[in-house]
Amino acid sequence: MSAFPGTFAFDEYGRPFIILRDQEQQKRITGTDAIKTHIMAARQIASTLKTSLGPKGLDKIMVSSDGDVTVTNDGATIMKLMEVDHEIAKLMVQLSQSQDDEIGDGTTGVVVLAGALLEQAEGLIDRGIHPIRIADGFELAAQCAIKQLDAIAEPFPVDPKNKEPLIQIAMTTLGSKIVNKCHRQMAEMAVDAVLNVADIEKKDVNFELIKIETKVGGRMEDSMLVKGVIVDKTLSHSQMPKELKNAKLAILTCPFEPPKPKTKHKLDVTSAEDYRALREYEQEKFTQMVKQVKDAGATLAICQWGFDDEANHLLLQQELPAVRWVGGPEIELIAIATGGRIVPRFEELTPEKLGHAGLVREMAFGTSKDKMLVIEECKNSKAVTIFLRGGNAMIIAEAKRSIHDAICVVRSLVKDSRIVYGGGAAEISCSLAVAKEADQLSTLEQYAFRSFSVALESIPLALAENSGLHPIETLSELKASQVAEKNSSLGVDCMLTGDSDMKNHNVVESLNSKKQQILLSTQLVKMILKIDDVRSKNNGM
Repeated sequence: MSAFPGTFAFDEYGRPFIILRDQEQQKRITGTDAIKTHIMAARQIASTLKTSLGPKGLDKIMVSSDGDVTVTNDGATIMKLMEVDHEIAKLMVQLSQSQDDEIGDGTTGVVVLAGALLEQAEGLIDRGIHPIRIADGFELAAQCAIKQLDAIAEPFPVDPKNKEPLIQIAMTTLGSKIVNKCHRQMAEMAVDAVLNVADIEKKDVNFELIKIETKVGGRMEDSMLVKGVIVDKTLSHSQMPKELKNAKLAILTCPFEPPKPKTKHKLDVTSAEDYRALREYEQEKFTQMVKQVKDAGATLAICQWGFDDEANHLLLQQELPAVRWVGGPEIELIAIATGGRIVPRFEELTPEKLGHAGLVREMAFGTSKDKMLVIEECKNSKAVTIFLRGGNAMIIAEAKRSIHDAICVVRSLVKDSRIVYGGGAAEISCSLAVAKEADQLSTLEQYAFRSFSVALESIPLALAENSGLHPIETLSELKASQVAEKNSSLGVDCMLTGDSDMKNHNVVESLNSKKQQILLSTQLVKMILKIDDVRSKNNGM
C-alpha cells in the first residue's frame, strides 16, 4: 500500500522531514473498514463453531502440522488447535479460553454469542450509528440480561446425600460429547469425584486432588472412579507381592544408593582388597537404608528416584516391596491420600511419617502386559483418580476433556448453587426482557438493545438448526409460549420428544456459567468495536 498523505511534512524553511518511517512497508486499515474486517473475521470463527453447539452438535477433526489428529466437540479445544492468524480471531480464541478457565463449560456458546453480537453491530454501523454508542448500548443491554437471569434463576440443592440433581446437571454437560453412550456412568463419576474432594461449608473444590488417568484399550464402560491414587508404574521386582493389605507407605524423595561426596571426586582403587572394601561399604549402606525403612514399620517404599538391580534384589530379600521413578505430582497426591509425609532423608523416617492404605494392588490390562499400581481405601479419601478407558487415543482424549467439563460444572454449582434452564430457554427469556426494555428507551441505545435481543436468539436458533428443526418457526413458537405462559424454562426440544419444557428434561445450567458467557462476549465485542485503526507489516503483499 502506498504512503498516505501526512507521512511527509515541511518545516518553515520548506525542508521535508519524515513523520512515519517505512510507511510503504506497512499495511493500514482505518475507520469503518477496520471494524468491518474485524466483524468478518469474528463471524467466520463463530460460524465454524456454530455446528458444534448442543447435544446434536457435530465434531471437528483437527490435524496439526505434525500430523497429530484430534477429534473434538469442545469449543475451547477447537479454537486452540485452529492456528488462527488474524488478530481479532486470536481474541476470539482467548475468549473461549477464559470461559474454559473460569467455568469450564459453555466455551462454544460464548463464541457463537460474540459472533452474533458483532453481526448485529455491523447492521447498526451501516445505519450510521457510532460504534461507541453501540458498544455502550450493548453494555447496558448485557446488564439488563444479567438482571433477568438473576430473576429467573432457581436455587439448587447441593447435598452430598442426594446426588441425583447434580448427576442430571453433569449429564446435560456431557450430552453434546462423544461419551454420551455411557452418559450416566461418566456423570456419576464426575459428581462423586467433586463431592469427595469438595469442602461444602467453605464452598470450595481443590482440583489438584482429582487426577485423571487414561489407558487405551477396553471399553469406555470399563472406566471407573478410584478413591485413591493410580500410578502408571509397577513394583520394582516381578517377584514382589502383587497385592498388599493395610500397607504402610514410606514416601521417599532420597535415592536408594550409597552417599557420594558433593564435590567433584575421583576414587582410585589400586588393589582387589580396596575394591572388596568398597563393595562391602556399599552393601552395608544399602542394608542400613533398607533396615531404616523396615524399622520405621513400612511395608511399601514409594521412591521418587530409581535404584539399581543390586538394591532391588536386596529389597526383595528383605521382603520390602518398592516402586521406583514415581513423579513429583503423583508423590504429592499419594502423600495427601495416605496421610503420609514426604521424607527427604532416610535418617528422618519415623513411624508417624508413614502413609496408610487399606489396599495396594497391581492392575493388569488385556494381553499387553501393561500394569498399573492402584493405592486405594486410603486414610484420607480426599484424593481421587478418575480412570478412563476407550478404544483409541482420540476417544480417550475427548473423554478426558468431557469429564473435565463435567467436573468444572459441578464445581461451579458447589461454589454458587443457583441454576437456569438450558436448551436456549434462558437466552430466549433474556432476549424478551431486553426487547421489552428497549421499548422504554427514548435514546439511541434502544437500537443497540434490540440488536442485543436478536443476538441472544442466535443460541436457540443454532440449537434448533443442529437438531434438524426449522430454526425460525421453533424460535417464534417458543417466544410466543414463554410470553403466554410466563414460563422461562421453555427451550429447544433437541431430542425431539415433543416436550419443550426443560424442567421435565432436567436440562439445567449453572447461573454463573450463563452470566459469564454474556459478560465475556459483550466485553470482547465492546473492545472490537473500539478499534478503528490497524497497522501491520506488509509481508510482501
